Amino acid sequence: MATLDEWAILLPSHAIAVRCASFLENHLAALEPGRKTRIIDLLPRTDPTNGITQGAVHVSPMVSMVIYPKLYSSVAKSFWQHTGEGISSRRAELCHRAFTDGFLAPRSTDDQGGNSQGQTTSHKSKGPLRYQKARMTDDTDEPARTRSDSLQEERGQNTDDSIQFVEERYGRNLDLSRASQAKIAIRRRIAGALTVDIDLSQMTDTIHAEPSRRQVPGFTEDDVYLYPSGMSSIFNTHRAMMATRGDMKSVCFGFPYIDTLKILEKWGPGCIFYGNGSAEDLDDLEKRCEQGEKYLALFCEFPGNPLLKCPDLSRIRALADRFDFAVVVDETISNFLNIHVMPHADVVVSSLTKVFSGDSNVMGGSLILNPQGQYYQRLKKTMKTEYEDNYWAEDALFMERNSRDFVSRIARINSNAEAICSVLKGSSHG
Repeated sequence: MATLDEWAILLPSHAIAVRCASFLENHLAALEPGRKTRIIDLLPRTDPTNGITQGAVHVSPMVSMVIYPKLYSSVAKSFWQHTGEGISSRRAELCHRAFTDGFLAPRSTDDQGGNSQGQTTSHKSKGPLRYQKARMTDDTDEPARTRSDSLQEERGQNTDDSIQFVEERYGRNLDLSRASQAKIAIRRRIAGALTVDIDLSQMTDTIHAEPSRRQVPGFTEDDVYLYPSGMSSIFNTHRAMMATRGDMKSVCFGFPYIDTLKILEKWGPGCIFYGNGSAEDLDDLEKRCEQGEKYLALFCEFPGNPLLKCPDLSRIRALADRFDFAVVVDETISNFLNIHVMPHADVVVSSLTKVFSGDSNVMGGSLILNPQGQYYQRLKKTMKTEYEDNYWAEDALFMERNSRDFVSRIARINSNAEAICSVLKGSSHG
C-alpha cells in the first residue's frame, strides 16, 4: 500500500480522511509540488461467490488511512493532535486483529474522497457459515445519501449476522450490541436527565422523563452529540459554525488549551486571541465590533485550565446578541453539576475523558446545542448532514460504565477540594 518513503495516519472514517488529506496537501503544496496523498479504506471483505455481507454498523468503515510522504510526518501529527480525530487504541486493536485474520481488505479511493477506485478484494471469509448470507443490495448502485441517512440505516441493522460475527470474534467478550444503548445513557447523563447509578439493563423510558439539570427550556438528549475526544468536539463545533455561518474570523478568549487556539488559527480565516480574558479585552472586542468587524464565534473555557480564570459570560452573551456572533463554552473543568453556562452559550463542549469518566481508560467528548440559542435551528440542520457518530462501540461501553457514579463522585470531589483549600488557606506559608 505504501512505499518506503511513505507513512500512514489511521482515521475512523473516510470523511475524516478526506479532511486530513486536504490539510496535508494544503501544507505540502508549498513544500513539495506534485506530491499527493492517497486514501485507502479498510472494509470488511466482500466475496461475490458466497455473498458475505458488508457493512457492519460497529465496524464499517473499519478504518481509513491517509498515506503521505514520510518527510512530513510532523504535519500529519499536527492534524491528529489538533482535531482529536485519530482512532482509539481499542479500535486500532480490533482492526489490526481483523486485518491480520483477513477479514478486512483495502479499497483505494481518490484523494478528494469522491468515488471508489475499486472494490474490496475477493476473499473466502473466515467466518462460520451461519454468519454468511446473500447481500440484499449492491453498495455501488446506491443513490447518494447524507451521512445522517446512512447512520439511521445502520442503526436498524443491529441484527445483521456479520455484526454478530465481528463482535463475537473480536469484541473481547464485550456485548457490543449494547453500544447504542450505552450512547443513549451517556447522552442522557450529559443532558442531566440520567443521574442515578444503574446498569444498562435497568434503563427504561421513564428515566428519560427525569428533569434535566441543565435548566434550559426545550433541551433534551437529542441536542447532545458524542465524539471520540474533547478536541474532536471542539474541532467539529468550529466546522459546524463555519458550515452554518460562513468563513469568518473567530475569537479565542482567555488562555485556552493550546489545540483550541490552533484549530481556530489553522482552519478558516484565523482568529483574534485575547490571552488575558480581561474586561479590557472585552472593551477592545466591543470597539472592533462597533467599527464593523464581524466574527464567527467566541470560544472560551469556564473556568480556564490551568489558571481557573472565569470570563464574564453575561457581558460576552450581551455582546454576542448585539453584534451577531456565537458563543462556545468549554465546561470541562467545572462540569454542569457545579455551574450552569448553557444559558449564556450557543454551544457547550466538554472533554468526557476527565471527571465525567473518572478513570484513565477511555476518551470521549461532547457537543451540546442550546435550543434557546439564536443559531439553534441552523446548527441543527448542519448537524443533520455533517455529524458522524465515530465514537467506537467499546469506548462507549467503557465510558458509560465509568460515568454511572458521576453525580456522587462529583460530590466527593467538591468536598475533597474544599478540604484541600481549607488546609492551604490555614497554612503558615500563606
